[in-house]
Amino acid sequence: MRWSLYLLHMAAVSATDTNRLFDFWTDLFRPFPRNPKEGFVPDYIPDDREEFDFIVVGAGSAGCAIANRLTEITNWNVLLLEAGGNENFFSDIPIFAPFLSLTNMNWGYVSEPERKACHDLRGKVCFLPRGKVLGGSSVLNFLIYQRGHPDDYNDWYKMGNKGWSYTEVLPYFKKSENIHISSLKNSSYHSIGGYLDIDYAPFHSPLQSAFKKAGEELGYEWNDPNGDNVIGFSKPQATMRKGRRCSSSKAFLEPIRFRKNFKVSKYSSVIKVLINDQTKVAFGVEFLKQNVRRRVLARREVILAAGSIGSAQLLMLSGIGPRNHLQEMGIDVIGDLPVGYNLQDHVTFSGNAFIVNQTKICVNDLTAASPLSAAAYMGGFGPLTLPGGAAGLAFIKTKLSDDFAKNRPDIELVMGAGSLAGDLFGILRTLLGITDKWYWEVYGTLPPKVRQRTFAMNPVLIRPRSVGRLMLRSANFSDHPKIKLNYFDDIHDLLTLVEGVRLVEKVIGTKAFQRYGTRLHDTPFPGCERLDFDSDEYWKCAIMQTSITLDHQVGTCKMTPAGDPTGVVSPRLTVHGIKGLRIADASIMPKIPASHTHAPVVMIAEKAADLIKEDWGVLPEKT
Repeated sequence: MRWSLYLLHMAAVSATDTNRLFDFWTDLFRPFPRNPKEGFVPDYIPDDREEFDFIVVGAGSAGCAIANRLTEITNWNVLLLEAGGNENFFSDIPIFAPFLSLTNMNWGYVSEPERKACHDLRGKVCFLPRGKVLGGSSVLNFLIYQRGHPDDYNDWYKMGNKGWSYTEVLPYFKKSENIHISSLKNSSYHSIGGYLDIDYAPFHSPLQSAFKKAGEELGYEWNDPNGDNVIGFSKPQATMRKGRRCSSSKAFLEPIRFRKNFKVSKYSSVIKVLINDQTKVAFGVEFLKQNVRRRVLARREVILAAGSIGSAQLLMLSGIGPRNHLQEMGIDVIGDLPVGYNLQDHVTFSGNAFIVNQTKICVNDLTAASPLSAAAYMGGFGPLTLPGGAAGLAFIKTKLSDDFAKNRPDIELVMGAGSLAGDLFGILRTLLGITDKWYWEVYGTLPPKVRQRTFAMNPVLIRPRSVGRLMLRSANFSDHPKIKLNYFDDIHDLLTLVEGVRLVEKVIGTKAFQRYGTRLHDTPFPGCERLDFDSDEYWKCAIMQTSITLDHQVGTCKMTPAGDPTGVVSPRLTVHGIKGLRIADASIMPKIPASHTHAPVVMIAEKAADLIKEDWGVLPEKT
């Protein structure tokens, strides 16, 4: 099979050649048939100073949904600007999600060096993959669809954000959803008929059965984490259509690609929002396409949906941000707002591997590269349909949680069907930033056959207290911003993640996993050898060495009511003090939900579209 040759070919080359080879193999994949209802969205080259009713910046998880809903109004014309190009056959394969971050579909952001995290990663920085492609990060992510706890949104409401309580946002989660899981079709928390397909992976990992039984041994239900009780164990719900990735582009753009009032301009990098500094009205954007600067004008609104990194950077480049910082960058200040503050993220501890005593239980590189797996995938089945390789999720409340709600988790466990130890081709290492030196020191003592009998179970800190900040590196749009994550700046976060490790050990210690002789590989991480293995101090050290982002950065354009000095946008998502400019993406979240953020971002987009319609008098305001 051609994709099998591709994977082997990629394993033999250096990372610097990845993009060139990716383009070559993408062309080779094109003959594979697509769903006849799908097709690539046509590219449009706007004329300089061409006018549109709405200009949406960023065709990611939010931008695709917003463009779809706004073009439902036939007398509104909408332009969607995206810096990247199309998805392809390879990006559809769920288990290969980790590899996509090595391609030119990723912006390639990295953090500034962290004091308490990413110590043993390349350059001692955290890698922050973000999508640069139609569909945005919904093309790069691990497909998991999970909304968080109801009180995550009730907290937003309690902070003064009218309209954002769980009761008010649940209809927008359901509006986009087309659930294929038969047991959930009649649930009051799910719906059918939306654009975004949600399903289980067709492949059933033997580890999943052990995971389910382990949860039951520990007193947890096998449940729906998007239902009335978040705490429990489950199989991941995924943005998946017949075993393939269902990105926001596939869900929301491809069905409307021929709407006459809809245009998409690909490979279009927006460099500035055009704002009248006297009237404080946004009237268009300036962007680069084919190395030509163009301006397009908005009769009604400019809507930023470029994500927590992109939207914040673009606002500051356009003169909206902290006054002192913009002046340092030589940028004229139009609006003095705390853009870039309130950066929050979910961090996960990666690197551990659990060894079992049987073959064919884990999904490894060789399994993924087999012609049998390729043949099964073409039929919509097999191990390649695992979302990012994830086979199980658990949401748990630790003893360190200070929340009075009994069913509000602070730790998530993600079980992978394979592990870093089995990364013979080096793809996962490159994604995580793990050096070859580190890998061979930790896992080089294991024979290759043993490394292929390993899986991962990673704890995720889903209610972090630490807060970071995003700042401009310069006034040049092509310079990536400075991203200070400040992971574990609050010691409570580190201690909670240690509790997450202890929860993993409890799961692995159950009869369900001991049936396979499951054990933790106990070679200490480099830099932590002096500490007693499996002590709390050892785990603190190890966590600071290899913890990574779950790619859930939020909050840099915080939503607050008027008068709150910490806010950038109103509860109607309009930028404070600026007319004609709205933001609708993860950046507006005032507090990160205990979720995988793709689902909340689509919800934000659905609600934003209705807010826009209400404000322009085409949808009755809800009471």
